[in-house]
Amino acid sequence: MSEKPETSVSDKLTHLREIDIFQDLSPSEIASLGEHTPMERVEVGTTLYAADRPTEVLFILKEGRVQLYRLSADGRRLITAVLEAGAIFGEMVMLGQNLDDSYAEAASPCLLCLMGRNDVKTLLLGDPRIAFRIAETLGRRLIETERRLLDIALKRVPERIADLLVLLARPSPAGLLSKQMEVRYTHEELADLAGTYRETVTRALNEFRGKGLIEMQRGKIVVLDAEGLRRLSRRGESVG
Repeated sequence: MSEKPETSVSDKLTHLREIDIFQDLSPSEIASLGEHTPMERVEVGTTLYAADRPTEVLFILKEGRVQLYRLSADGRRLITAVLEAGAIFGEMVMLGQNLDDSYAEAASPCLLCLMGRNDVKTLLLGDPRIAFRIAETLGRRLIETERRLLDIALKRVPERIADLLVLLARPSPAGLLSKQMEVRYTHEELADLAGTYRETVTRALNEFRGKGLIEMQRGKIVVLDAEGLRRLSRRGESVG
């Protein structure tokens, strides 16, 4: 894994304070943790974990977005999860984290904390406050994964895509006052997440745009009617 130099000590402590699992710690405890917690910046496209090169390491994602995916027999990438800031992932048996045959790749520039087995055991699991937060985080991840698998099994493609747009929408930095929400995922990424093909996603998005639910701009999808997308996702209403 190729990375940029570590952040400064002051920046590192600021980032650690903002990570959910460390929110119960005092400033002095954060400072102590920072002495044992490497933090690295990586470029988009960096492979963080490879199924053919397994290593026991825990990643805590501070900034950016990471994709977990598997490769099908024909070499097609199947995205199983998209992780954002605050996520914990990696191959760490003592935490019940198992990537199996998965790969982890930075989908955007990322800032990550890296921890080995001994540090996880001493610094994380040794503190009941952090251990509790970890259990909460992993529990939410499991619920979300199960929900997505059910969606793929039971919902039609337009419903799945509508659900993804609501789930992935984030406030636009340029539209905070208007509360504009946008999705910065490519059609290919949405297809991998929905378990379908890029052309099918493009067709559904064009239908959503025709109904006034979204607007497609360069590099992003602007959500105009989130409630309309939710109704479509829940009820399977026609978009035609």
